[in-house]
Amino acid sequence: LLEALDSMDHERASRLLRLRRRSASSATAETVVLGLAARAAGLAPLDAAHTAAYEAVGGPATAAVRLLGLDPFQATAVLARLAPELDGVAERAAAAAGRALHDGVDALPAASAPLLDIAAEQHAAWPVRLFAS
Repeated sequence: LLEALDSMDHERASRLLRLRRRSASSATAETVVLGLAARAAGLAPLDAAHTAAYEAVGGPATAAVRLLGLDPFQATAVLARLAPELDGVAERAAAAAGRALHDGVDALPAASAPLLDIAAEQHAAWPVRLFAS
C-alpha cells in the first residue's frame, strides 16, 4: 500500500481512500491507516509490516495480562520468543505488497480477517465491556 500510494497521483489515491470508506471491514481500515501513517513517517513497507505483525500479537498479549492477571514479564518473554516468526511474517507481507503493485490485490494473502471482524462485532454488542479504558 505504501509504495502504491507513493506512485499514485492524487486523484487515484483519493479514489482508493473513498472506496475504503465505503467498505464495511474495520480490519481493512486499520491497515490503510497504518500504511498511510507509516508512509507519512518515512517508513519502508517492511517497517510497516513489522508494526502490523507486532500489533497482531502485542494487543492480545496485553489483553491477556489485563484480563487473566498473567505475569507481564512472562507475556513479554513470549513476545520476544515470537520475534523470529514475526520477522518472517513481516517479510512475506512486504513481499506480497510488492507483488500487489504489479499483480493487483489478488497477490495479497488475504483481504481481511473475517473471524476477527465477527468477534469484534459480537463484542461491540455486549452490555458489559471488558476494558474501561
